[in-house]
Order: sequence, then C-alpha cells, then structure tokens
Amino acid sequence: MAPKKLVSAGLAPGSNSSDCRPPLSRVFLLSPANTSAIRGQLLLNGDSEFELAQRIRREGAPLGQLFSFISSLYFRGKLAYAEAFSHSPTGFPATLVITTSRGLLPPDTVITLDDLLEMSAVPIDPGDARFRGPLCRDARGLAQVLPTGSQIVLLGSIASDKYVEPLLEIFGANLMFPQQFVGRGDMSRGGLMLRCAQSGLELDYVSVDSAVRRGSRPPKLAPDRRRVRNL
Repeated sequence: MAPKKLVSAGLAPGSNSSDCRPPLSRVFLLSPANTSAIRGQLLLNGDSEFELAQRIRREGAPLGQLFSFISSLYFRGKLAYAEAFSHSPTGFPATLVITTSRGLLPPDTVITLDDLLEMSAVPIDPGDARFRGPLCRDARGLAQVLPTGSQIVLLGSIASDKYVEPLLEIFGANLMFPQQFVGRGDMSRGGLMLRCAQSGLELDYVSVDSAVRRGSRPPKLAPDRRRVRNL
C-alpha cells in the first residue's frame, strides 16, 4: 500500500509540486535488540533446541530475524516500519541496524552464534571504543555516499545519548526521529510503528539536534480492532 503521507512530500526543501528533481533519500537506522533479555539468552544457549537456535549454530540467520525474535514487538515494529517507508536511490542502503561492535549492518546480514556471542559482550556505551569506533566509521561512510540533504531517521531511544551523541557528530541536523516517540516506552513505539506500517500512515520526523527529546507519556494506544476481530 502506498503511504498516505510522506514527510516533505518527497521534494527537496523549498521545492514545489512542479519540481522534477528526484526525491530526497531517507535511510532508517534501527537500534539493536538486547541480547541479555530472556529471548536473547535462549539464542545464546548452546543447548537450546528450537529451530532458530539450531540454525544459527549451523549456518547462521539474518540479523533482522534474530533481533525480531529477541525483541519481539519493538524490533518487529521498527523493521516493518522501515521497510514500509524507506526510500533511497538504487545502490544506496535504505535500512541499517545499529550493532554493539560491528557498526551498521543491513538486516539481511547473516549472523552466526559466534557473531552473536561476540556482539553480546560489548556494551552500548558511546564511551566504549568497541561500540563507538565501528558505528562512527560506518556512519561517516554513509554520510559520504548519500545524496546531499538526505534524512537519516533513528528508530531507537532518543531520551539518552547512547545513540544520539555519536550519530549527531556525523549527521548533524540531518539526523531525525519520529516526534511521536517522545514519552513512549519500547512496546508502545513498537505497536505504533506496526500500525503505521499496516495502514500506510507515516509519522512526523523532527531533527534530533533541535527537538525536545523527553516529555510526558502520551495516552495508551487504543486496542487494534483488526486483531480483536481476528481472535
């Protein structure tokens, strides 16, 4: 389904509907799943026998699938939203996942159990070179190849500096986030993004550099009537 709304209407700033220039690129950066959570520990357990755990021990599995299993609603919402609304010229990345020690990776990157164990040993700390170094390296590379004025939208925590501080250093005012994230917890953000992806209704983006990143908790999402009807 085509989105009902596109921020900036796909036109360069100051342009109008008669402008035939190509639309600006929009790339989504997805924050990682927490491997220390219960589902993450199940994947890291060499004795786990469920299909996904066996598969990462044999040949590996896509990073997006692993993080969707670990984080469930939150990461599934981020991935579905990014797939629905990213638009980038052919040859440029449209969705990238922030990792603890390997910078920015496409969600289809195959990850093995050894890879996951290595990443789980590195904290998400902008003061830790093992996290900050690869992230800034890949962010700089991304900034160099994307068209001028491209939007880089962070789908992750904006209340702390763990992602914001190093990314702002590279992208400046082009680092955006959904304004509706302010005050919401992870599960609420995940549910909101899933609904947006399903309905084709895109969120509003504001620059991280100048926006209010903390605020009161918004009202809870109303029950999804489609899910109720399908029960």
